Amino acid sequence: MTDGGILGRIDDLIAQEHDLRARSVGVGLSGTDKDRLARLEQELDQCWDLLRQRRARSEFAENPDEAQARPVGEVEGYRQ
Repeated sequence: MTDGGILGRIDDLIAQEHDLRARSVGVGLSGTDKDRLARLEQELDQCWDLLRQRRARSEFAENPDEAQARPVGEVEGYRQ
């Protein structure tokens, strides 16, 4: 996936996240919506990580197409 493709996916995920949050105002999120929101946040983190990898590879004259999405557990583990 190209940088533009990743950014497009990020925009789509953000729009979905905003839609979920807007629908929950005053009523909260259902269990299904909470699960969906968690998955959206995880996929967003993976996309941002992949984009950072691609940009770093480009900066150091490496092939950005060799960057790969990392597993959720690895990406989410950065915070700990």
